[in-house]
Amino acid sequence: MDRRKFISAVGTGTMIAVAGCSVEDSDDGGEANNTGGNDTNTSDDTMDDGTEESPEDETSELVVATYAPFIDAPSTSPGDWLKEEFESRFDAEITYQTPSGELNHYIEQQNAGQEIEADVYVGLTTDGLVRADENATEQLFERDIDVEGQENVKEGLKFDPEGRAIPFDTGYISLVYDSTEMEAPETFDGLLEEEYRGDLIAQDPASSETGRAFLLHTIHEYGEDGYLDYWENLQDNDVRVLGSWSDAYASWGEGEAPMVVSYSTDQVFAEGEGEDLAKHQIRFLNDQGYANPEGVGIFTNTDNPSLAREFISFLLEPDVQGEIAQRNVSFPATDNAELPEDYAELAQEPPEPVTFSYDELQGSVDGWVEDWERQFASN
Repeated sequence: MDRRKFISAVGTGTMIAVAGCSVEDSDDGGEANNTGGNDTNTSDDTMDDGTEESPEDETSELVVATYAPFIDAPSTSPGDWLKEEFESRFDAEITYQTPSGELNHYIEQQNAGQEIEADVYVGLTTDGLVRADENATEQLFERDIDVEGQENVKEGLKFDPEGRAIPFDTGYISLVYDSTEMEAPETFDGLLEEEYRGDLIAQDPASSETGRAFLLHTIHEYGEDGYLDYWENLQDNDVRVLGSWSDAYASWGEGEAPMVVSYSTDQVFAEGEGEDLAKHQIRFLNDQGYANPEGVGIFTNTDNPSLAREFISFLLEPDVQGEIAQRNVSFPATDNAELPEDYAELAQEPPEPVTFSYDELQGSVDGWVEDWERQFASN
C-alpha cells in the first residue's frame, strides 16, 4: 500500500521535523512525500548473494496518525522517544502522519472513498469519536480492542462504550497565567470583568481539541442555552482566539497576553525547562478542570492489526506510561505508571473534574461548535 507521510522513518529512527509547530499549521498538500510503505519493490527483491528475500526479512511499518504537537510541540513531545523506543523493541518502523485536519482528515478520506493510509490514530477524544460516528459513512475504528495491559487503565478514563479507544493519557483544561503580571480570576464570570480585558488567549474549538474542551467546559457551566451569551461577553472583553493550542501557547509565551487556555500539568514542562514557576501558575475556574482523556484506536482498514495491537500494549507499559506523561505533559492513563516522586507536586489535579460522557455529546457537539462559529464570526 502506498503510504503518504509528513515524517519519514529512516534507518535508525531519526525524524525529519515537520515545518511549523501545530496541527493547524500543517498543509494536507504536504503529505506527498511517498516512501513506498509496504509496497513490494520488484527491482529490489533479491539479497546480495542472489537469493530471494523472504517476507520475514522485511521490517514492518506502522503508520501512526496523530496531532502535530504529539511530535513537535513548542514545549516537549513524546513522539520522537516513542518511535525510537518502539523500534528498538520490535522489528518495525514507525512513520507518523499529522494532517492539518487531525481526525477530520480521515473522516473526509473515508467519505470520499479514499484509502486511509494509516494503521492507528493516537489522540482520540470523547467528542472526536462522537464526531466520527456522526459523520463517517462507515465504521472508522475497530470495536472491542483487546490488548495486553488494558486491565491497568483507570476505570474513570474509559470513555468509549464500544471499546474502540484505549486511553493512554489524560489532561485537565485550565488557565495558565503569569503571576508576575497579574492574578487570574477564580471564576468563569470573573473572566468577564474589565480588569481582564484582552488578557486571555484561547483556541478555536472547530480546529483545536484544547479549544473544543474549553468550549465544552463553558457549556457544562452555563448550559446549552447560556454558553453563547457567555462567549459573546468574552468577545466583548477582547478574548483572543487562535487556531491551535501551539499557536496560543507560543503567543502567550511571547508575552502577548498573561493568560492562556492550556493544561494543569504546565509546571511539569516549566520545571524541566528551568522556567520561573511564578510565570506558570495554574487556575481552575470555579475549582473545576475539564477532563480530556486521550485514546488510541485501530483503523478498520489496517493491514497490520497485530503490530497495531503490539503498539497499543507498548503504550500501556509502566515505563512508557511514565515517559508519555512527562513528555506529553499529562497524566498517565494506568495505575502502574512509573513516574518521578515529585511529579504529583507539579502536575495539578482540579478539586472537581468535570466532563461530558459519550452519550451526552452524541447528537450535540457538532451543533454546539457550529453555533459557536456562526456567533463568533458575526461579532
